[in-house]
Amino acid sequence: MYWEGVRVEEKQFDACMKRMKSGDKGALHEIYEAYLGYIYAIVRQTVSNREDAEDVTSEFFMKLWRLADTYRGGNGHRAWMAAIARNMAVDLMRKTKREILTEQFADNMTETASEACVEQEVLSDLSLRQALDALKPSEQQVVHLKIMGELTFQEIADILKIPLGTVTWRYQNAIKKLRRYGYE
Repeated sequence: MYWEGVRVEEKQFDACMKRMKSGDKGALHEIYEAYLGYIYAIVRQTVSNREDAEDVTSEFFMKLWRLADTYRGGNGHRAWMAAIARNMAVDLMRKTKREILTEQFADNMTETASEACVEQEVLSDLSLRQALDALKPSEQQVVHLKIMGELTFQEIADILKIPLGTVTWRYQNAIKKLRRYGYE
């Protein structure tokens, strides 16, 4: 079965997880093909560089294999997988936080305040990535889960464990900011 880009039904996913419980690596491959982009998008919105996002995404599918015995079907597999992927990405960020802060501090020390002002003026045409970086982290998170993860607002609320109204409010604020940068 090849499901990429197609929403996998709960029954299909549950069947693959049951096959994985019995050691069927083909079932893991089917889930991998269907959800590689989805999981990568979720991880990438948390992890700052591509290589780390790729590593966490690969580790996610290995973890999914190990979790096959504990999976309980019928409860929204996309949200379940998104929560696992997001938690793995957050764990990586916690591990590397000191290294990143040290690098950022060193970079900031070499750049003078006047250079920063000139740089800001020169970079008036922001790329989409830069426009997204202008959002608050909580807004980035919701935008990535909604657009890249193709999740509903309710699924996002469940994953982030915040009220549905907060999710929609963050999304609307983020979209308004992105429109100011010329993105629809």
